[in-house]
Amino acid sequence: MTLRIDDSLDRVDWTAAKARLAADHFDNGRTTEALRRSFEQSTHVSLAWEGEELLGMARLLSDGVCNAYLIDVWTDSRHRRQGIATRMVEHLEALVPGQHIGLQTDDAQAFYASLGFRPQPAFLSLVVGTWLDNAANR
Repeated sequence: MTLRIDDSLDRVDWTAAKARLAADHFDNGRTTEALRRSFEQSTHVSLAWEGEELLGMARLLSDGVCNAYLIDVWTDSRHRRQGIATRMVEHLEALVPGQHIGLQTDDAQAFYASLGFRPQPAFLSLVVGTWLDNAANR
């Protein structure tokens, strides 16, 4: 496999990307346009390509000083366990030296632990109003 990791969103077919996420049960309900905006408005993004095929996506929100949040790390299910997510995360890590990177995961604790992430004592969250009921997702 000739894998390329980059940060250019120019080649992404967002309709196809949303369909791939849904097929992998990784679609959180955003519209295609909201998915695109989520990546466009992120501080950093990482995309994995084999030729013209999108194999993975990840994004990082950062204050540019001390804190960042890793989110939406996805690898196409047909290509998992081949180091793609590792390379995307490492690409993003390199862009935020000296910063604390947090993340939330339901089922990939072992994967993130293998990259050096450690559990934190507590994670709290709040959805304001109704999940995804906002102008960005209409």
